[in-house]
Amino acid sequence: MESNFQLVLLTPEKTVLDREVVSIIAPGSEGFLGVLAHHAPLITGLVPGPLGITYAAGRKGVFFLSGGFLEVSHNRATILADAVERPDEIDVARAEAARDRAREHLSPPQLPDLDVARAEVALKRALTRIRVAERPGA
Repeated sequence: MESNFQLVLLTPEKTVLDREVVSIIAPGSEGFLGVLAHHAPLITGLVPGPLGITYAAGRKGVFFLSGGFLEVSHNRATILADAVERPDEIDVARAEAARDRAREHLSPPQLPDLDVARAEVALKRALTRIRVAERPGA
């Protein structure tokens, strides 16, 4: 029998999700981390990436997180995110344009004032948004 916990997904504008789930896989600052029911307390930073969720009966879902924080305590996970997008909310054309701009900035010759780290983060964020939009149940 699966054991559930409460997941609350918040942005500055709204509560995106507040329901019981079986598990989550979140893009932590030190790598992806999984959370199941009765997880040990933890607080960690989140980086841009996909948030995988397993709901009751094995149904799966995914969101794009632009970064934020995850707190786990008392069989509850709370994610405070800068921004969250469901797969159907992602503007794929805009993400593809951002991907192309980032790749252009990273290809030689680079501009002397180019912030390479910022361009790399933009490329990763764009590629992840495209992947989430193309695989909504992943």
